Amino acid sequence: MTGSLRRAPLLVVPLAVSLALAAGCSTKSPSSGGSGSSGGGGDVSSAKVGFLMPDEASTRYEQHDRPGFVAEMKKLCSGCKVLYQNADADAAKQQQQFNSVISQGAKAIVMDPVDSTAAASLVKQAQSQGVKVIAYDRPIPSAKADYYVSFDNEAIGKAIAASLVDHLKKTKANPASGGVLEVNGSPTDAAAGLIKKGIHESLSGSGYKTLAEYDTPDWEPAKAQQWVSGQVSRFGGKILGIVAANDGTAGGAIAALKAAGTNPVPPVTGNDATTAGLQLIIAGDQYNTISKPSEIVAAAAAKVAMGLLKGDKPKADTTLFGTPTQLFKPTLVTRANIKSAIIDKGIAKASQLCTGRYAAGCKKLGIS
Repeated sequence: MTGSLRRAPLLVVPLAVSLALAAGCSTKSPSSGGSGSSGGGGDVSSAKVGFLMPDEASTRYEQHDRPGFVAEMKKLCSGCKVLYQNADADAAKQQQQFNSVISQGAKAIVMDPVDSTAAASLVKQAQSQGVKVIAYDRPIPSAKADYYVSFDNEAIGKAIAASLVDHLKKTKANPASGGVLEVNGSPTDAAAGLIKKGIHESLSGSGYKTLAEYDTPDWEPAKAQQWVSGQVSRFGGKILGIVAANDGTAGGAIAALKAAGTNPVPPVTGNDATTAGLQLIIAGDQYNTISKPSEIVAAAAAKVAMGLLKGDKPKADTTLFGTPTQLFKPTLVTRANIKSAIIDKGIAKASQLCTGRYAAGCKKLGIS
């Protein structure tokens, strides 16, 4: 899934939330007696916190989530240690990493699960040992984690699909002439399921039928490309648009269309506001993406982790899958607002995006 960006004026800012967490890291809970061994209360000035990310296919984890979490932890607790691991889309490897950080003394673990179902046993295992678990980005439906923090994934699906439908209607794409393809995320990712739910809600009743849909194993762009290639052969010019659940699968879809000689390329959605995705928008190959600053969610997760370690009960916006939850609102980005939403906000620099073949598009959009 995908990440990791920030906030355009078009949509709502993060839901107002007070975590009610102390900023310091050496405070002792009044009833703790000074021991932090149970993972709740006590002196946590040298606590260890695991930060387990799911894969390396998306660049967001290394470029945004990890540094965002580490930076916030340093602010909250200079003596605390972050134990970072990346599972490279391997659920068994993540289980080993989970056990490893516990054996190293982690009393709180922030986990973006490779397999949301398999992660349930890890949550129960950790909690039986007094270790707090914060589900991150992807929920864990089959077990009640201590907290869940994420951007609103269902809202992401709704936004990208609704934006595509609006565009098709404005360009007078005839519903009788075809329909849309739907490229979903990983079938083992509960967040991908929420995105898919949002997509279905926006497409339902839109007047545009879904020609076919696909759950992309491990979110791999190459697998999305292979599937879309087959659908191009099957449907040809009947493909009016493609709802892709993130920028990686969008890139795969666009590559398949271009390889088949499709011209013009029908509008394709995305999510994560990656450099590649933004450049495809600049070039006119991708229609939209979602800006969702991973650093915001990473910082929130760090605050929750420290609060739980101190014995506090962080406030939540809502409850999802029986777990106290904090959700942030996503921001839709298209060519129409990429300058104000991305460049002017400092999310990405023109010098970073306007390279090579993208320079002409940047000039046309006034962002070079």
